[in-house]
Amino acid sequence: MNKKTIRDIDLSGKRVLVRVDFNVPLDGETITDDTRIRAAIPTLKYILEQKPKALILMSHLGRPKGQRSEKDSLRPVVPVLSEYLGVPVAFAEDCVGPVAEQAVGALPEGGVLLLENTRFHAEETKNDPEFAKQLAALGDVYVNDAFGSSHRAHASTTGVAEYLPAVAGFLLEREINFLVNAIENPERPFVAILGGAKVSDKIEVIQTLLTKVDKLLIGGGMANTFFKARGTDVGDSLVEDNALDVARNLMAAAGNKLILPREVVIADAFDNDAKTMSIPSDENVPAGWRILDIGSSAVSAFQKELENARTVVWNGPMGVFEMPNFARGTLQLAHTLAELTEKGATTIIGGGDSAAAVTQAGLADKMTHISTGGGASLELLEGRQLPGLAALDDKE
Repeated sequence: MNKKTIRDIDLSGKRVLVRVDFNVPLDGETITDDTRIRAAIPTLKYILEQKPKALILMSHLGRPKGQRSEKDSLRPVVPVLSEYLGVPVAFAEDCVGPVAEQAVGALPEGGVLLLENTRFHAEETKNDPEFAKQLAALGDVYVNDAFGSSHRAHASTTGVAEYLPAVAGFLLEREINFLVNAIENPERPFVAILGGAKVSDKIEVIQTLLTKVDKLLIGGGMANTFFKARGTDVGDSLVEDNALDVARNLMAAAGNKLILPREVVIADAFDNDAKTMSIPSDENVPAGWRILDIGSSAVSAFQKELENARTVVWNGPMGVFEMPNFARGTLQLAHTLAELTEKGATTIIGGGDSAAAVTQAGLADKMTHISTGGGASLELLEGRQLPGLAALDDKE
């Protein structure tokens, strides 16, 4: 990564403005998964060790669409963040203007402040220069440590970098190094696993990966489109009819690199307690039934492809893992990857639902790297440049 990081800049006595990704899931005011907060702690502790004048944090949460929304307030983050940092964290009711300026001015030397949701202002997602300038006025140095938001050219991810010295935090650096290295310089055999709902979301990823990997395993809802493209009736399964030609072209180009599940679990309703059965994936799905997971022989075949893998990248679940009866395929693969990691393989989980599934399985600490950004990791896997990274200062 040829960008400056917080190691390359003097932070002492400076107001350090950090873009973090605290877009955490909330149940009312309770944070149900604080992974993204914990992921930012090494960067924030390092900055505090450099004796800054102030540490000022900005983030978005949810999609408030430029309107103030209590359910999308970052206030619930404050006690959790304070506990992890071991210092008091102040909160500003706005991220720009007099309220934010007064909150910054009231900080003690070395104090920490969390600004309110940047997306309460429509100017944030428009990357409005004046709004970015107001954010930048709160700091002397800008640090981007929000990998999960770096694929967006927003005021707080790219605009601020126009006005301040701009460097990467440790989380952003680690994400880039792992994901780029996995694609450009993998230890082989290199196997990628793609799941999730839609082929259309991952066409470019599939095309890029087919030029890089030794095998590409496809499961989840997106596999249904491939099944239908090769002539199988998939019943009431989720399918993208407008992507059938794309799927046919991808299969033709891939040859034996692209591997689909050989068995699927079908259900007579989209319900955890629905009636289920397993059928070969080339068998027509009865009317009124739908594919909701990969079957046990598909898992075994995938495990066979993975047994000698030295690098594995996984993005997207194998089924509707939110329902326990359709999570088996996803969870079994998570255990397989944990075993591979123990044997010395590099296992990279590409954020989003796959990260949630691995965490749900209690295996998060058994993987080499779990990305904090689903969309950003996909764009890196596509070979795209992230605007939030491009905006940072280059190393000499």
